[in-house]
Amino acid sequence: MRMAALFAGLTFVAGAVGDELRFETLAKQFEYDAKAPLDVQMKPQYERDGVKAFDASYVSPKGGRVTAYVVRPTAPGPHAGIVFGHWGPGNRTEFLPEATIFARAGVVSVMIDYPWRRPAPWRKFLTEAENPEGDHAAFVQAVIDLRRAIDMLEADDSVDRKRIGYVGHSFGAQWGAILSAVEPRLKAVVLMAGTPDQAAIWRDNNDPSFVEFRKGMPKAKLDAFLNVMERTSAVRYVSHSKAPLFFQFAKHEQYFDKAAMNRYYAAAKEPKSVKWYDTGHELNDPQALADRAAWLGKRLGFKAKTGSEGN
Repeated sequence: MRMAALFAGLTFVAGAVGDELRFETLAKQFEYDAKAPLDVQMKPQYERDGVKAFDASYVSPKGGRVTAYVVRPTAPGPHAGIVFGHWGPGNRTEFLPEATIFARAGVVSVMIDYPWRRPAPWRKFLTEAENPEGDHAAFVQAVIDLRRAIDMLEADDSVDRKRIGYVGHSFGAQWGAILSAVEPRLKAVVLMAGTPDQAAIWRDNNDPSFVEFRKGMPKAKLDAFLNVMERTSAVRYVSHSKAPLFFQFAKHEQYFDKAAMNRYYAAAKEPKSVKWYDTGHELNDPQALADRAAWLGKRLGFKAKTGSEGN
């Protein structure tokens, strides 16, 4: 979260209202040509302890290439497949250790960089409220690029197409909510430290830093920014989920309050489950890893050893 940049020299554009926020309309944002060539390029990084890792890239339907890591078992398939979505300021490395653990259990994983985390010439910088529509376009591209990561798993002969899941943290959870509604190929979706919408952060959060920034922000400008962000608000998608959802929330979350998290969970469609952890937004409690490994393993058919079993 780059709060200082968010409210500096802002130019707002009025966002979507009315029929533009109907789910059928929102879902169309994430359509793409699934038959277009992926042109996957893979460079081996290392092989050890039954795991192979690759530096990979593929073509984005919205321009440029998607940088990614692919981590896979050395053993033959069929394997489960998981796509990972990192938190906003993070990158494809966030889930590399987790993907390694899962690979030893028979899972092929893809971890992408979002458009604003890719190297030149493919990077699209976020300007936040200076250009909300530009950021919105980058968010849509991130979701579509994650859908292409599922295409990449499906094209892998060692992956069982009936055992593909998704794990996303923060922004990654936001994209996961969207994917759960528009992507019928997912069989299980984990949403880590997700927010129902940007209003929960910028309008409703009582953290002193956010309160201070709001003091100098005209309400009309803030509302205009939030209107644009509404078209990718997770809470608008979870009630349309096509896959089971597992929410993981932090008891000491600093970016949004418990009421927002409860609102998010309440909006979600069954089947769903939730657990809370004694940690902050990073959700770095080892038990959180063990819990999602067990939850995913039950639905995707694998059993990973995380070191926290039985806690």
